[in-house]
Amino acid sequence: MTLKEMKQRVLALIEEINKDSKYLTDDIDIQEKINYVIDMKQHELARIKKIAAFDTINVKEGQQVNLYEEFKDFYKLNRITDVRYDIFDSIVEFEEEGTAKVYYYKYPTKIEFNTPDDYEFELSMDCLEIMPYGVAADILKSDVSAQYGQIYERAYREALSMLDISSNGGVFEFKGGLNV
Repeated sequence: MTLKEMKQRVLALIEEINKDSKYLTDDIDIQEKINYVIDMKQHELARIKKIAAFDTINVKEGQQVNLYEEFKDFYKLNRITDVRYDIFDSIVEFEEEGTAKVYYYKYPTKIEFNTPDDYEFELSMDCLEIMPYGVAADILKSDVSAQYGQIYERAYREALSMLDISSNGGVFEFKGGLNV
């Protein structure tokens, strides 16, 4: 799904869409904040339903790597393979030279005011299906005359609670056998 498609869904939901407008809405306040609200929601959803990533690093024995500095989009480590290492929080000290395979979870690309409308979301479709309700709720929070913000917030939170967060994580590997 593209950023433009997400905006269309949100604006149609809150009945503020104008397909003839460059910004898809005539409401200046919404034009100014919709990308930022979408970005906040995508980051919230990415912490619940993680985005898997993989990279390699050529390392030397004794080298220390801060994963937040090495990968600008780093969120959480899954595992490192092919080299021995010791880890403390996000700092990895490699115990041998080689190419480390790093499997991690990442944050999505940041959406800003000038992000192109053809930006493709990195989130899974189930996250993208509930995102419009969260965005609509945040956009309408300051509109106290109507209760739509609260209605959309409830719908978003209910859908969020049903989000399937299962993944293929949790691999056990026993080298040299297992003595039970």
